[in-house]
Order: sequence, then structure tokens, then C-alpha cells
Amino acid sequence: MNRFTLPRDLYFGKGSMEVLKSLKGKKATVVVGGGSMKRFGFLDTVEEYLKEAGMEIQIIDGVEPDPSVETVMKGAKLMLEFCPDWIVSIGGGSPIDAAKAMWVFYEHPDAKFEDIAKPFNIPELRNKARFVAIPSTSGTATEVTAFAVITDYSVGIKYPMADFEITPDIAILDPEIAYKMPEKLTAHTGIDALTHATEAITASQASDFSDPLALKAIKMIKENLEAFFKGDETARDNMHIAQCLAGMAFSNALLGISHSMAHKTGAKFGIPHGCANGIYLPYVIQYNRKEAESKYAEIARYIGLDGNNEQELCDEYIKYIRNLNEKLNIPATLKDYGIEENFFNENVESISKNAALDACTFSNPRETNAEDFEQIFKAAYYGKTINF
Repeated sequence: MNRFTLPRDLYFGKGSMEVLKSLKGKKATVVVGGGSMKRFGFLDTVEEYLKEAGMEIQIIDGVEPDPSVETVMKGAKLMLEFCPDWIVSIGGGSPIDAAKAMWVFYEHPDAKFEDIAKPFNIPELRNKARFVAIPSTSGTATEVTAFAVITDYSVGIKYPMADFEITPDIAILDPEIAYKMPEKLTAHTGIDALTHATEAITASQASDFSDPLALKAIKMIKENLEAFFKGDETARDNMHIAQCLAGMAFSNALLGISHSMAHKTGAKFGIPHGCANGIYLPYVIQYNRKEAESKYAEIARYIGLDGNNEQELCDEYIKYIRNLNEKLNIPATLKDYGIEENFFNENVESISKNAALDACTFSNPRETNAEDFEQIFKAAYYGKTINF
């Protein structure tokens, strides 16, 4: 039996944050990251609307990029003291992911992180609070997904929490929040969204429900990402929708080894998640094409790339991604990113073993072990073609 789960309500378009006025409850905890949401006035808007709804408000701020286990536990403790009916998170993927994890430990304070980090092992939520996600970036789609990525810095590993329990109840897509994204972040989040949609097409749980969402997302990304990167307002509106469609797809279809690799090298090598996905995706397609070439060809046809057969169409899709990376200033290799060769060689075996155990590996279209990962990582470091 398969399942397809989305937030109960999704509000979109300019001014859509106003729906916060209609929430019913007594208390709301608002989780944010750095100062940008406050600096640009969006946090004030959230507070104003929640107060109009008659709620007492608690602010948990300062969630770092790549949120840590310690930040999650600290936030959950504050929630336990405040007892909110609603958890509202506004910002990029990091504060929303952190808020999802805080939600779990608020409702289940005796749970252990090592258990929660196992795929689909989160106990039932919504006994104390419901969850609203308001994304400020156009890429992670965490506002509609059953995922959250939390970093254990003591071992340098990102853990993708995965369970439909943490799918938000309400997602609010107000594109005006994303207008403030800096150029580099638009590149990284945009290529992250493309990776989400591409991997959703080939993942083990892909279905007739997820494929149309993923294909539409890829087409919209192709039509808008470059203009989005240059600051075009209409393109930014469209990308905010496209990344959400990609999120709806991969939250149900699952992901693949581009994400396994990004999860295990983000903390170790200090590569932003979206950038890492952009580097890895062309190499992963080369590796996966033995099992999924027809899927990649389907993508290429849908977005108007030329090719006489599936092999040529797959080649064209790889070429398209590499050309796009170049336009977005995303390096072609780990070496180009600046990872020192000796440091890479010292760590490639351990990150390959960790990637083999990542939750996303098990939904990849081609079975991948630690030895395979080591070869793929080396290809992505030196820029070699994968033909095994």
C-alpha cells in the first residue's frame, strides 16, 4: 500500500500570511533563524497577525544554518515551559527543520534523538500543537515535506529525519518574503529544487501522483531559474511555486543519492546543501542511468531538450544541468569548490560509509554501497566521467 501526504491547507500568493489572523488557539511559539526576518519586518507581521488572533507569543530565534541537535533540544525545552497550541516557523529551511524537530521533542520529551532519526519512527504528533511553515527561500520546500535535516556536530553528520508526522498542517507561500534572498542563495536553493524534482522522478516511491508535480516543477525551474538568479520579480514568484511542487513530489516519492552525498559532506566539507546537490547531480545521473535512463529521457523530452533516443536525451539533461551550474556560479567539482586534496582523501572512505547508510540511499533507483559511493565521490572531486 502506498501513501501520498500533503499539508491540510496551503495558502499562496502575495499577502497570504494574513491567514494567521484566523488561527484558533491561546499560545503560539514562533521559531526563526538569524535576523533577516526581523530586519525586513516579516517577523513583526507574523507577531501582529497572531496577536490579532488573540494569542500569546513566544519567540525562539537564532537557529543556525544547519541546525544542531543542541539547538533542537534547547528549543523543545522552551516550548515545554510555554505550552503552545501552535508552532509557527518563518525563514529558510534551517529554522523550519529545527522547529519540526523541536515539535517532536515538545510532544514527546522522553524520546531519544537516535530513535527519532530513524526513518518513519516518529511517534504521533498533534496531541499538543499544530504546525505552520512559512518559507523565506525558494528551494528546500520543507513547508510541505515529511523531512527535516538536523546536524550532529559531534560526529559531523547531517541526519535526515523522515516521517509523515512532521508534514506541516499549514504551509504559507508568500513570495514577497523570498524577494530579499541574496544572489548566491537563489542559486543554491534553485538547484536544490531541481535536484528534489529530478530525484523524485527516479526514486523508489515515485508514482502517478508525484511524477506530474516533479515534471511541472522541473519545467518551471528551467523557465525561471536564470531570471530568478538575476532578481526578476515574476521569476521569483514562479520559483517559489516551483520549489513547492518539487517538495510535494519528493516528500512522497522520496529522494536519491545526490542527497545522501550532500548530507554526509555538508558538515564535513562546509558545502551549503544546495551547492553540494548541484555539484553531485550530474555525476549521480551518470551513475543511475543504468537503471533510470528512461526516466531522465522523459524529463529531457518534457522540458524540450533534443535527442534521437534515450541515451542522447539523458546526455542532454546532464549537459543542461552542467551549463546551468556554470551560469549560477556553482563549481563543477569538489576540487573546484576548494576542498583540499589531502583532506578529501583522508575522509572519502568514512563519508562513503556514512552515505551508504543515509535514508535517501535506500530509495535511490540503483543499489549503492560504500565502495560505489567512494568512486562517485572521487569522480565528483576530479571531474571524471562515471561509466561503471
